[in-house]
Amino acid sequence: MKRILISFIALVSFFPIMASAEEKPSAEALLHLMGEASHNLNYELSYILVKKSSIEPFMYRHSHSENMTLSHLVYLSGSMREVIRRNNEISYLEQGSKPFTIKSEAIVAPIIPLLHKDIAQLKQYYDFVSVGRAREAGTASQVVRIVSKDGNRYSYIVWIDERSHLPMRTDLVSREGDIIEQYRVISYTVNDQIATYMTQRLGDAELPKVLSIPSSTSDKATWEVTWIPSGFKNIHFNRYRLAMNQRAVESQMYSDGLFNFSVYISEADKLSHKEQLVRQGRRSLHSYIKGDYEISVVGDIPALTAKRIAESVVFSESKPIIEDK
Repeated sequence: MKRILISFIALVSFFPIMASAEEKPSAEALLHLMGEASHNLNYELSYILVKKSSIEPFMYRHSHSENMTLSHLVYLSGSMREVIRRNNEISYLEQGSKPFTIKSEAIVAPIIPLLHKDIAQLKQYYDFVSVGRAREAGTASQVVRIVSKDGNRYSYIVWIDERSHLPMRTDLVSREGDIIEQYRVISYTVNDQIATYMTQRLGDAELPKVLSIPSSTSDKATWEVTWIPSGFKNIHFNRYRLAMNQRAVESQMYSDGLFNFSVYISEADKLSHKEQLVRQGRRSLHSYIKGDYEISVVGDIPALTAKRIAESVVFSESKPIIEDK
C-alpha cells in the first residue's frame, strides 16, 4: 500500500510539470501567434498612446477574408482623422485637408507596434525573452521582451493576450531601460460580426483615387553611409527641393522591419547648424556640417546611434547630384 501511495504521489506531481511544459509556448512562438492573430482575426481594439506629455485615444478595426483585408484607424480626439486600408491601398482622411490614397503595405499612423510585423525577419537582430504572466486590459497576458542584440536601437516589451494572442500593451524602451512611449488597450472585441460591418461600410466605399507617386530616381548618390546597425536595409533613395526655399536635398531611407531612419544631405549654408542632437520621444535628430555639406539623420533610433550614422557618411570625389535644373 505504501509503495502504491508513493507511486501515485510521484505521478500526480509529474502532471503539473508536463502541463506547464506543454502549455507554455516560447517567446518566439508567442510572437508568431500574435502575428498570425493580428492578420487573420476580425477584431476591434480601443487603446491609448501614452507619451511623456500627452495621451491620445484611438480605435482600430481589422477584418480579413480570402478576397479582402480591411483596416480602419480612427483618431478619437481633436479634428476628425481616419486611415482606411483596403488590401494594399491606404487612404488618409483628415478634416480640413485634401484626402489621398497611396499603394503601400503598411499604414503610417499610430498603430500598435508589432501588429502585422514579420517576426521571422526580426529574429536575426533581436532576442525574444519570456518575462512571465501579467494582467492587462482585464485579461491574462504573456509578457515578452524584444531586445536589440547590438544595443544600437530601441527594444519593446509586449503583453500578449493568452486567448486571442492580440497585443494588449506595448512599451517602447530605451537602452537605459526608460519607457519612451506606451500603447495600452482599454477594451477589445474579437468576432466575425466585425468583418460583416467592415465589408458593408468600407468594402465598396468611394475613396480617393490612388496617387501616382514618381518612382525613386535611378541616379546613384555620390555619398555613402559606411556604418549602420546590422539588419537595416536601404529601401528608398530620393532627390528633391524644399518647397520653402528650393534648397536641394538627397535622402536615403533605411528599415530593419521594426524601426526606420533617413539620412539627408544638402549643401550647407549660413542657416545650417554646425552640430545639433535632439531627441523627442521615439524620434532622434542629429545634424552636423562636413565639408561643404550638411548631414542630418532622423528616425526611430537612439540619439547616439543617429550621431554615429551621420559621422560615417563619406563623399566621393564628384559632388552630390543636387545641381540646379
